[in-house]
Amino acid sequence: MGKTITKEEISTFSVEEFTGRIYVIDNPVDSEKAVHYLSRFKMLGFDTETRPTFTKGLRRSASLVQLSTPDTCFLFRLSGNGFPPPLIVLLSNPGILKIGLSLRDDFLSMSRRMKFAPQGFVDLQQIIRNYDIEDISLQKIYAILFNKKISKNQRLTNWEAAELTEAQKKYAALDAWACLKIYEYLCPAKKYI
Repeated sequence: MGKTITKEEISTFSVEEFTGRIYVIDNPVDSEKAVHYLSRFKMLGFDTETRPTFTKGLRRSASLVQLSTPDTCFLFRLSGNGFPPPLIVLLSNPGILKIGLSLRDDFLSMSRRMKFAPQGFVDLQQIIRNYDIEDISLQKIYAILFNKKISKNQRLTNWEAAELTEAQKKYAALDAWACLKIYEYLCPAKKYI
């Protein structure tokens, strides 16, 4: 039987926070600069956010792509800006690992905005099985490994709002950064490959 944790146990943990720098990217010039910076890293945390829908059968496109280094997270706004070509190049680069969770859903929501071939991705749900962890949600995996809670309070907010709130920015950055942190913890030998 693999390691598991209850919501009640998680509720006793202190809340994790991303304390690094967060940059919102919403124009071509900043996209180019952000991708240039991110391309210097061998591994990045990855996640997407999609505006929630409360209508059965309605599916939305990704609103935000988050890419994180150990101390900096870039939030690429897709709604109203389209998919920046430099970001597509980065997400298609097999030489840079992008660590995420439940990637099939992310790829599907991104493909509604742009068709491209994501490469160099590692899905944490696939590798945690090798570490005797039964739970597959980011919140539970993180709690099992670090005894900290990832708050999901912002998950169902409007990711296409004209301005993202500070709480939204921190939430989005934390999700991408947490994926990177989990991978580095589970696979330290691969950190600089």
